[in-house]
Amino acid sequence: MSKLLFQGARFPGDIRVEDGRIVEIAPANTLVQLPDEQVISCSDAVITAGLVNTHHHLYQWMTRGWASGCDLFNWLTTLYPVWGELSVEDVHAAALVGLSELALTGCTTAADHHYLVPRGDDSVFDAIAQAARQVGIRIYLSRGSMDLSQKDGGLPPDHVVEDRESILISTERVIAELHDGDMVNVVVAPCSPFSVTQELMVESAELARRHGLRLHTHLAETMDENEHCLERFGARPLQVLDEWGWTGSDVWVAHGIWFDDSEVARMGATHTGVAHCPSSNARLAAGMCRVTDLRAAGAPVGLGVDGVASNEIGGLFPELRQSLFVARLRELDATAFDHLDALEIGSAGGAACVGRSDFGRLEVGQRADFAVWETPDLMDVCDPLVGLVFGPERRVSRLVVGGTSVVQGGTLVGVDLTAARLDLARRARRLWPMGAHR
Repeated sequence: MSKLLFQGARFPGDIRVEDGRIVEIAPANTLVQLPDEQVISCSDAVITAGLVNTHHHLYQWMTRGWASGCDLFNWLTTLYPVWGELSVEDVHAAALVGLSELALTGCTTAADHHYLVPRGDDSVFDAIAQAARQVGIRIYLSRGSMDLSQKDGGLPPDHVVEDRESILISTERVIAELHDGDMVNVVVAPCSPFSVTQELMVESAELARRHGLRLHTHLAETMDENEHCLERFGARPLQVLDEWGWTGSDVWVAHGIWFDDSEVARMGATHTGVAHCPSSNARLAAGMCRVTDLRAAGAPVGLGVDGVASNEIGGLFPELRQSLFVARLRELDATAFDHLDALEIGSAGGAACVGRSDFGRLEVGQRADFAVWETPDLMDVCDPLVGLVFGPERRVSRLVVGGTSVVQGGTLVGVDLTAARLDLARRARRLWPMGAHR
């Protein structure tokens, strides 16, 4: 159906959609049905722009609940050997469940940073793209990579890294076969300064810019990373990336916690984006991102779930409230960051990180990417958006991506989530340590 009228929402009101774009917004129940237009009742619901998940590792759902008492480096060294046992089919199963959970929590666009290619089989990226098509949300598919193993001074073990030439050839293949610039968007994304070589970072940036694609990596997540870069390069992480050509409006980084004042200013001046992952950062005791400072400096900031091995919830909606609470705790100021700021970084801020201005806002001309939240429990709340962000975790009643409903009545249209969960659980259990409860 190319003509849709979403009618009666408490916020923002009626929304008219034609050919996948918002063409009109008006107070609730004031737009009159047009010929050949389908009316979808949203009585007393709240509609928000679709949420944008700017950083995820979908494959990590296979190791949900592992290494719960570890900081980042110990968590990684615990899990790298386990992740090396994954198959392409495992990754597809994890991506299907992970993207489904994102959709059910209001996410219309997701960035997956996949840097693990067991046994060199890069069809793993085809499997992730297939899962995204099944669920029906947009994906920024990051062709991640690692080429610096423990024997060469990196963190990952030898058997989970690739050689640089293979990575670059594979990246070209993934771009040629999967990138469509709409529903599947390939990103070039070496993993981190402690798992890749300088040569890979530089050549990856050159490759991405030849194709007009975006760049993504982890940066300044922990103090350990700062110390690693100082020891290895004699410089802090951001300075290293700057020298490698990894700052600019076509780059966004994950976490960005341990920036000093000059680095915050540099991020803003170059319009380099940051994926803020508050729950994962808390789980790994990494620290609190300087979100208010980065935004004030002019750096785009979006929200990220991160992998479900470091954020066992797996949905994006809870990160709205978590980002608000973390910002206020960090600033010790209740006025520093409010519910509208949380919604902004969860939608338009995330769209800016991935280089898009055509979704992320409820405005005429924008793509019809939005989430419908049934909120009968908020009928007594004077501002429904305050109630939405500060209130309990919830799931969408409907999710619309480019005018197409991928969730209806709180249920995914294209995926049997119960069956997908059972398949994923069967696969995950084979990785459990001996003696673990089965």
